[in-house]
Amino acid sequence: MAQASSPVLPAAIGDSEFDRDTAVSLREAGVYDAELSAGWTIIHAVNGGYLLALLGRALGDALPHPDPFTVSAHYLTPSVPGPAVIRTQVVRTGRTLSTGQASLFQYDESGAEVERIRVLASYGDLGALSDDVRTTAKPPAMPPLSHCIGAADAPDGSRPPIPGSSAITDRLMLKLDPTTLGWAVGAPSGKGEMRAWFGLADGRDADPISLLLTVDALPPTSFELGLKGWTPTVELTTHIRCRPAPGPLRVSITTRNLAGGFLEEDAEVWDSADRLVAQSRQLARAPRG
Repeated sequence: MAQASSPVLPAAIGDSEFDRDTAVSLREAGVYDAELSAGWTIIHAVNGGYLLALLGRALGDALPHPDPFTVSAHYLTPSVPGPAVIRTQVVRTGRTLSTGQASLFQYDESGAEVERIRVLASYGDLGALSDDVRTTAKPPAMPPLSHCIGAADAPDGSRPPIPGSSAITDRLMLKLDPTTLGWAVGAPSGKGEMRAWFGLADGRDADPISLLLTVDALPPTSFELGLKGWTPTVELTTHIRCRPAPGPLRVSITTRNLAGGFLEEDAEVWDSADRLVAQSRQLARAPRG
């Protein structure tokens, strides 16, 4: 008699593919070495949220406070898989907040450093925050996870038609709200909206560092505006509001204005306890398709 296979346990925080691929090693005071994994690419570039998480790890080590509160990043040149160096600087330390900056560099053909992304961030302790919440924000209205659609749910078993390489999708549990999936069947809604249930494919629960990935991991809203192709981030500011509860996240992203070849994306991330755990706004260049 064949033995039943043992269930695969979810990866633990600190011991998952995401943690290994965002690891940094201290070279000297304020300087960290990293390896950008090809597993987090979209089309030909490394995903911006993955880069933000990697820089977030370096700053979390360099600063006296453990958790990112606000992280503002300017993306200067496209990052590619391979070695990188992160240089950090402590700007200010206080009792409740510390502020630092960091830049990620890679190397050109001559071996010279090229700056890819520059970040200014403030860190604190999310566990020390008051539980007083006064808000009019509400979780996004979307179908239950079982009624949403992922890459494996396509009728022929193929992925939705995202142009170019999309290795990052193998590392995500991404189930899109069908009302924001018209682009995948050639019928974009014309609305700048994208909503999805979100998690990591190996079952690792979310934490403040992985939220930096989450805000920039969905297909761009430009797809639902009828544009296909790379939508490179120019600037991304993320606010982490509290530590997320275990379980899948709900992500809602909206664009209200595409003008002059640029668009904004406003993201909200909600946890399984119906708490708003992260917010972001980014400016991106619209695809030319």
